[in-house]
Amino acid sequence: MNPASQILPVPRGPNEMYAEVIQGTGAPVILMHGFPDSTHLYDRLVPHLAGRRLVVRFDFLGWGRSDKPTGYPYTAANQADDLAAVVAAVDAQSGAGQLVLVAHDASGPPAIDWALANPGRVAALVLLNTYYHWTPGLRRPPAIALYSTPGIRAAARALVRRRPDLDRRLYAWQVGGFIRDPQVRAQLVPQLYEQFLPARPAFWRLNDDLLTTVFTRRRRIQELRRFAPRSR
Repeated sequence: MNPASQILPVPRGPNEMYAEVIQGTGAPVILMHGFPDSTHLYDRLVPHLAGRRLVVRFDFLGWGRSDKPTGYPYTAANQADDLAAVVAAVDAQSGAGQLVLVAHDASGPPAIDWALANPGRVAALVLLNTYYHWTPGLRRPPAIALYSTPGIRAAARALVRRRPDLDRRLYAWQVGGFIRDPQVRAQLVPQLYEQFLPARPAFWRLNDDLLTTVFTRRRRIQELRRFAPRSR
């Protein structure tokens, strides 16, 4: 945890989500992770923001240091409710008005859903290597395609359960491919893998939901075209 940050417990029904707040000025910046990530995705970014902006980062339910209820339906729609719970907690603590939402990877759909429902609260929407609805150019990373394609995913999951070594190598190949610096890659990927293991149920359930999410979000294309953050 960043030395200047404060833990902000976020109630989510009978469960609790983990969030951190780094004090600063201006519209709060809310950092959202994708899969297979957690708040640690932003460890190297937060020091550059600390003191300049009020920064909030949190673990979605099922990930990182948030609760991991067994059998919970981890979906993009429920993650939008996770975000709403975090915003409510931030509002209660600091009386925040507008927000800057930063979404990476699988947090794109919940962030965009929340923004469409609350345009007056959004000062800016920052989308990093993410997606929303199905487009001809949309390409799933190979490991995500393996775990999200019906008819293949069950066999793939059974295989990595039996072969932890294969699971680790697949993770290192997929996640490590996004890190250019070999020294950083060698340091970070093993840490990220160990942090990921407890979140595997949420990871697989979100993969189950992935194709449904991108196909159903096509219904909102007109809303996307009309969306514009409302500056105050």
